[in-house]
Amino acid sequence: MTTVLPASVFKAYDIRGIVPSQLNAEFAFKLGYALGTQAALALVPAIVVGYDGRHSSPELGEALMQGIERAGVNTIHIGLAPTPVVYYAANTLHTLSAVAITGSHNPPEYNGFKMMMAGKTLHGDDIQQLYQLMLNPVPVNSQPGQRIEHSPIPDYVAEIQSTIQLARPMRVAVDCGNGVAGAVARQLFDALGCDTDILFEEVNGDFPNHHPDPADPANLVDLIQHVQEHNFELGLAFDGDGDRLGVVTPNGEIIWPDRQLILYAQDILTRRPGETIIFDVKCSRHVALAIEAAGGKPLMWQTGHSLIKAKLAETNAPLAGEMSGHTFFKERWYGFDDGLYTAARLLEILSRYENPTAVLEALPKDLSTPELKLEMNEGEPHAFVERLINEAAFPTAQQHITIDGIRAEYADGFGLARASNTTPVVVLRFEAQNEAALARIQTEFKNAILGLRPDLILPF
Repeated sequence: MTTVLPASVFKAYDIRGIVPSQLNAEFAFKLGYALGTQAALALVPAIVVGYDGRHSSPELGEALMQGIERAGVNTIHIGLAPTPVVYYAANTLHTLSAVAITGSHNPPEYNGFKMMMAGKTLHGDDIQQLYQLMLNPVPVNSQPGQRIEHSPIPDYVAEIQSTIQLARPMRVAVDCGNGVAGAVARQLFDALGCDTDILFEEVNGDFPNHHPDPADPANLVDLIQHVQEHNFELGLAFDGDGDRLGVVTPNGEIIWPDRQLILYAQDILTRRPGETIIFDVKCSRHVALAIEAAGGKPLMWQTGHSLIKAKLAETNAPLAGEMSGHTFFKERWYGFDDGLYTAARLLEILSRYENPTAVLEALPKDLSTPELKLEMNEGEPHAFVERLINEAAFPTAQQHITIDGIRAEYADGFGLARASNTTPVVVLRFEAQNEAALARIQTEFKNAILGLRPDLILPF
């Protein structure tokens, strides 16, 4: 156990680190006390606390709540629950303040804290302020806060059931990857009237079958096989804390989140014509084209669930989504990222069709790379990307978008280089109409990067 607070765990969008060397009960207590201090100043009556299925989560949760209560603020303990259910409780219990203890899709030895306070998801400077408050705690003279036990999952399932109408029952296979979505999935899909097989439903922080991260195709192999062998219409996969969704068809095609977003946007724009739809810089160029074609206003924004949520609140857009799989419905829902609710919306749309596979596979698609990671030393990526923006040339690009790194737009594709906010890498992504265009765009980026740093070893 250590009393030192490692600065490296205070990330751009949350707190994340290895247990117990970086995060432990002592750390969680100090974090709780700092959050409680802030909550008291903001007149927040209570903070909701829930956690994922990692072995360290209950202990961290208990210590966090003790810290919050010591600062004179009440806690609402909901126990084992997906991150979106934690947000749901914060919204429906009118505290708009919560902590989800989760390592999300990180390896089993990790854990972390996703935090919202008075309706705002904490990120960037907010998290650095917490760090300072943990280093220099302020004495509090109030009475200790009280603890309330609450089980929001039945209400969560009932509310989704009451707002989602499937045109017909659907046959779906669901892969929970032993993540915390397994605590809710069966109740939810039964309530929606689906014929469902659930793989790896037992919540197990060792993740004995595969890692709960649907962004990696290797983690979708079991689901694709199950869909094909048992003649399901669709496969759905959740990440470790249930806020991201993966989708596969019976042909084994992965429907990446930016293509899913097109379907949700087209549906919403039938009811909310002319509205703004938000997507992040990593998404396909077809997202903007499809939103425009459906009569909406496309708005590209910075990557990061906290940043997207802030933009959603500012614009009052009905929908936002990220390439990573975080999807935010403000129309008919609360505007937080929720993989389980997103799955329900997808089924509502697809249940209107006899052949959901044809609908999904007809969504526009170019050739694209996954996220490629250019590894650098700590502290280098942001400065290097600034140099790319200011000094590099992309000769055949039509425009440069610099809201988050540099995205060079071409008539037949795009290339992106942005500094990760969580690890010391430059994230690269390429998309094009054909192999020749993809090779040309990648060559322009290769020349631009190596022109500034010939020593770098490129991942493409």
